[in-house]
Amino acid sequence: MSGHKGPLVIVGGAEDKHEDMSILREFVRLAGGTHARVVVMTVATKLPVEVGAEYIDAFGRLNVEDVRTFDVSSRQAANRESACKAIAEATGVFFTGGEQIRITELLGGTKVDAVLHTRHNEGLALGGTSAGASMMSSTMIVDGSGDTNPRLGIVTMAPGMEFIDGVVIDQHFAQRGRLGRLLTAVAMYPHHLGLGIDEDTAVIVEDNELRVIGRGAVVIVDAGALLFSNIDHLKKNDPMALYGVKLHVLPTGYHFMLRERQPDVERLTRGELL
Repeated sequence: MSGHKGPLVIVGGAEDKHEDMSILREFVRLAGGTHARVVVMTVATKLPVEVGAEYIDAFGRLNVEDVRTFDVSSRQAANRESACKAIAEATGVFFTGGEQIRITELLGGTKVDAVLHTRHNEGLALGGTSAGASMMSSTMIVDGSGDTNPRLGIVTMAPGMEFIDGVVIDQHFAQRGRLGRLLTAVAMYPHHLGLGIDEDTAVIVEDNELRVIGRGAVVIVDAGALLFSNIDHLKKNDPMALYGVKLHVLPTGYHFMLRERQPDVERLTRGELL
């Protein structure tokens, strides 16, 4: 392994598993190509057999010979040595969709949780889609209303799995009209960037930089320079007033510097995208 943090592949859900499979193909490349050892974590879903089989088939068509699923139905299972050994030997771990709260409730603080963080710090490629994307951050959106303007109380937040700091992630973004709930989340946690990721779209995070791949776009909401908010004077479901929020839209090929909270301007100046 590389000795530094591995890449994160954070997917907005409904990624292509049958045709070009560009996102899963990139995850496999980052995990070691055809020599990758992939573990598919189905902990988020209540249909682990069906969902696991779908990903085994998809990774198999990408010529990954060593791919296995791992379901965690109890915290006891997440503390077994066999589970830790599977993670320790993997070069890539991919979390499926489902309910993100299941991931934190079943894995948080367990031996598998510890091994995942240790291996990721050593270079393990870590991917997740939908619920498996939301849980990547230290603070995650658990539930919330879409198709509405920012309003107090329309999102429920909880601690995530802490694979990436300083962001709040929302998925199925354009498809489910979730700008209002991401703005609400970022207004509550203005020190975090909001990442709204469309379906069949992903951000690849390496070191301080993210890049976008896939068919859709990523909306980045930055309330760090927020000039005014009425959040302290609202009752539940009251509309928010927000002044000075920045919004960036990045389609495939574009890069963003997380620490600096700005697009990679130098790369754009040089005419470099992908």
